[in-house]
Amino acid sequence: MKAVSLENVRFAYPGNEQMRFNFSVGAGERLAIMGASGSGKSTLLHLLAGFETPQSGSIISGNMDMTSVEPAARPVSILFQDNNLFGHLTVSQNIGLGIAPRLKFSKAENQAVEIALTKVGLTGLGKRLPYELSGGERQRAALARALLRDKPVLLLDEPFAALGPAMRVEMLDLVMQLQIEKNLTVIMVTHNPDDAEHFATRIGFVENGQLSATMPADALQQPPKGSALADYLGSKQNKT
Repeated sequence: MKAVSLENVRFAYPGNEQMRFNFSVGAGERLAIMGASGSGKSTLLHLLAGFETPQSGSIISGNMDMTSVEPAARPVSILFQDNNLFGHLTVSQNIGLGIAPRLKFSKAENQAVEIALTKVGLTGLGKRLPYELSGGERQRAALARALLRDKPVLLLDEPFAALGPAMRVEMLDLVMQLQIEKNLTVIMVTHNPDDAEHFATRIGFVENGQLSATMPADALQQPPKGSALADYLGSKQNKT
């Protein structure tokens, strides 16, 4: 079953070459999107999230054509490298924005926030302000907010790139645990082949505004010779 698909989607920023996307992601899949800077990886996520609108084509989720649907109404949550926490709000308030943007929480919503804090390992930190948290803890809070929205598709735009290797693996393991628990479909943009191989079930490679190839994650160990992916991973290949 397809969780989301881009069908003959065309998009271009003013003065730039047209990007073309035509692919689908299965329900419960973990897809890592790789490619050089400027190739169109983040734009792909922005199209899915509704921050950009294609000039033509359709974006489908389940039986829903969400091409023209506002971002808040889409069955999608997105987590950025910049965690987008509000400095003047407590951790609990920041997380609660996922379900109550006016910050008026019912008893049930407060309980849902506490459960989300526990799931991401932030029990007891709800009254703190973001500056009182470590970088990893702030990303956990942002992840809790995304999960609290309870959308079936989670987009990750390099959210853990600024973290050290051990913390990145810890966060990826946490996302995998929650993905399995909630049967989420996760699409993650990353420059890091180790992260992609650790996390994803499938790899997509974006080149010049197109998803030029998809393959099992273990293909990163031995990408097709002469392919753009092999060129991209050159330094990694030379070490193996």
